[in-house]
Amino acid sequence: MAALPETLRSALDEELGKYPQNRLTQSVERLSTRYRENNPASAPILSSEVDIAAYAGYRMPATYAAVHAVLAEAALRAPGFAPRTQIDVGGGTGAAIWAAADVWPSLEESTVVEQVPGAIALGRRLAGNAGDKAVRGSTWRRGLIDPAAPAPEADLVTLSYVLGELPEARRSDAVRWLSAKAGMLVLIEPGTPAGYERIVEARDQLVELGLSLVAPCPHEGTCPIPRGKDWCHFSARLPRTGLHRQLKSATLGFEDEKFSYVVASRTAPERAEARILRHPVKRKGMVGLSLCAGAGLTETIVTKRHGTAYRAARDAEWGDAWPTQSTVD
Repeated sequence: MAALPETLRSALDEELGKYPQNRLTQSVERLSTRYRENNPASAPILSSEVDIAAYAGYRMPATYAAVHAVLAEAALRAPGFAPRTQIDVGGGTGAAIWAAADVWPSLEESTVVEQVPGAIALGRRLAGNAGDKAVRGSTWRRGLIDPAAPAPEADLVTLSYVLGELPEARRSDAVRWLSAKAGMLVLIEPGTPAGYERIVEARDQLVELGLSLVAPCPHEGTCPIPRGKDWCHFSARLPRTGLHRQLKSATLGFEDEKFSYVVASRTAPERAEARILRHPVKRKGMVGLSLCAGAGLTETIVTKRHGTAYRAARDAEWGDAWPTQSTVD
């Protein structure tokens, strides 16, 4: 599970403890309606401190888990990438800079660009508790996605759960702007059909712009997933604290955050041969894998006679890379 760093969890709990539980719950109910409807633009504006605190308590753990999972995969595919600088655009209360600092100890400078002053204030207070120098000394700047302004210039540029908040006509310009001076660009959206459509459109544009796909795609050809019939997404499991469960009126001690994403870089990565697109079907003596590879979508059965590959398949999870030659007799 991708848990919040202890210093962040404690600081977030302290911030949430400043407000009555019923007010936090009311704010969370409005926010959860926004995410269920997958219509971020219709969400209530975060106009009060309690709304911003509730937003952080409701979304920060899940955003951290998703971003951490994506960045960890990017680090695996690009082992020589050691970013020193990061800019997180539309960064809210800063979950992405905490995740990046955990994945890449090489980070020295982190900047969060956010339009809501209250989110900046809360994010800055939370960051002050970090053990990582890049997070603790992070720069917080009020701003919007503005393709007319100078492009974000950093080794790592991240944009999480923001494309869907832009008008459709502006997304292409935003992707071009974000990628213009980024060493590596990370885009993450909700793991819904609509979120996937935004990601696959950005994916195709990044390839046209000459960037190399790092993850999750094992190739740079047309996405083989039938548009409108299925969608590419993944999942990160995160633990819920007691307060987190109260905010969500939940009983389980964990939740699964589903997301779609694309990572692109200016240098060629060690791309996966194939990607597991569903939970592996594990039965006695066999494992069924749904794969995306350069040849398209395939279904592979790995049995005990495949030896090492079978043992690897038993441990494989949804979203993992898979070597296509491992089951060839």
